[in-house]
Amino acid sequence: MARNRFDVDETLEEPLNFKNLKKVMVYVMRCKGKMLAALILSGLGSVVGLTGPLIVSYAMDNSIPQGKLDELVRLSVLLGVTILVNVSFTAIRRVIVAQASQTMVHDIRRDLFAHLQVLPFSYYDNRPHGKILVRIVHYVNNVSDVLSNGLLDFIIEIINIIFIIFFMFQVSVPLAAVTTAGLPVLIVFILLIKPKQRRAYQLISNKNSNLNAYVQESIEGVKVTQAFNRQETNLGILDRLIEERRRAWMRAIYISNSVWYSTETISQIVFSLVYIVGAYALNPMASFGVLLAMGTYASKFWQPIVNLANIYNKFIDAMAYLERIFETMNEPPVIEDRPGAQPLPPVVGRVEFDRVSFGYEPGQKILHDVSFAAEPGESIAIVGPTGAGKTTIVNLISRFYNIEEGAVLIDGHSVMDVTLHSLRSQMGIMLQDSFVFSGTIADNIRYGRLDASDADIVRVSKLLCADEFISKLPRGYQTEVKERGGGLSQGQKQLIAFARTLLADPRILVLDEATSSIDTSTEQLLQRGINLLLQGRTSFIIAHRLSTIRSCTRIMYIDGGEIKECGSHDELMAKRGYYYHLYMAQYRDDPQPAQPPLQKAEGAPA
Repeated sequence: MARNRFDVDETLEEPLNFKNLKKVMVYVMRCKGKMLAALILSGLGSVVGLTGPLIVSYAMDNSIPQGKLDELVRLSVLLGVTILVNVSFTAIRRVIVAQASQTMVHDIRRDLFAHLQVLPFSYYDNRPHGKILVRIVHYVNNVSDVLSNGLLDFIIEIINIIFIIFFMFQVSVPLAAVTTAGLPVLIVFILLIKPKQRRAYQLISNKNSNLNAYVQESIEGVKVTQAFNRQETNLGILDRLIEERRRAWMRAIYISNSVWYSTETISQIVFSLVYIVGAYALNPMASFGVLLAMGTYASKFWQPIVNLANIYNKFIDAMAYLERIFETMNEPPVIEDRPGAQPLPPVVGRVEFDRVSFGYEPGQKILHDVSFAAEPGESIAIVGPTGAGKTTIVNLISRFYNIEEGAVLIDGHSVMDVTLHSLRSQMGIMLQDSFVFSGTIADNIRYGRLDASDADIVRVSKLLCADEFISKLPRGYQTEVKERGGGLSQGQKQLIAFARTLLADPRILVLDEATSSIDTSTEQLLQRGINLLLQGRTSFIIAHRLSTIRSCTRIMYIDGGEIKECGSHDELMAKRGYYYHLYMAQYRDDPQPAQPPLQKAEGAPA
């Protein structure tokens, strides 16, 4: 799909989705105790702090002219106490809000990561992984401050404005009216500029996402880049993405600064008018103490307005990121337990396809009316040309996709009617790319069975000849491996994957071209592991190398989404059909004898 590109912008959401705001409040309400405590502290600190101008005004108009030195000292001490209380309450509030902020970050990131783990394969097929990663790390960090400090500051500034207006009207009604006169002008300006500002920050979100996707793709493909001398070309692409991000950022900054500039301009005009009106227009003229107090209050009144403008800018910025976060959270899992799904009982291993038809895209069938049955303990090889539907068959057994027509049954239970956990916990799946996680060798083998002992790990490794190379590593099974198994050969990673699967002891086994990326000598070593895995299990093996499947119970030749032939190796060779021609094309220059019948190996799981 076109959107699976690092240089394709994601769709901008328009208009603002208020459902996202409701979801945000769920995380805020989890910290309501801390938020309420911070709000109370801020409110008390604000009220105490706002008494300062009144104290100064009284001292200017009364204590100083009348020479009341003792009263002036008491007022000075009282003013110092108000400042100390305000500062102390503010410091405590910041600590509380920081705790609430990190709690929200933790909860959002955890929920987002949990949801990503249940999304279908198609979601990851259609998006660069860098664009997914940036949502979990960068976007969540960006919204955390707005959800805690931003929301709290918004409420506090509104309260501050209300208190300031109250105190201003207590000092002078005309000058209070002058101070608030510029507010309607600012509100109209903000309403007019809001759509442009939101769209500008959405564009920044897109450009950040594109840049992150390209950087991750480049890091993963750095070996190919160096092999083909693509460094300069790739640097040019990066420069273009950085420049697009810079232009988007500067546009957003220009718009945001216009809000700040307008607020500052209006506040300074109002501040000047307070002194002009108080000194020349009022009759009688305002006293020095009143002018000083009203000037202070005018400054304090417009400071929350400036703060609200900044909070608004941050809010618009955060909404662009929240839209992307909740876009992911709103993505339906698709593959999930049906209502009333029951756990799959311990299986014997009979797998049946009953007239199954399936396509990844509507109207484009990959499988057409496929029917077959695999009895417990049988090994079924699936061969055929690329795109014939081989992997699709095994994907449906594991229910990585929902079945559209027909049914896939395990021991008579439809895979659509049982819980995913009970289904997949009894299956073992090995893919062409044997993924090795960062951590120890032992942790990687234990991945599918966390209760396995060290002795169990060593036992299966010896059965698969993996112990031979593991024991030679610096710390043996406790050797730390790098990301994606860096430092290990492909064959060694395959052996670890085989050990992981054997340790899990699945009843149904799927090998999807598990040996296609390794050399012939390593394959011969792995063949013993394959034989061990197949014994006593219902197995499905997809392989281009026919040497790994000649001894399978049955071989199915798939083409065009249909089973063209089915039988043992000898039966299909005798028919001289599809499989015969495939076999002869692969082995005409190097014929090999058939593999001996599988035998139970000592120590292999039942």
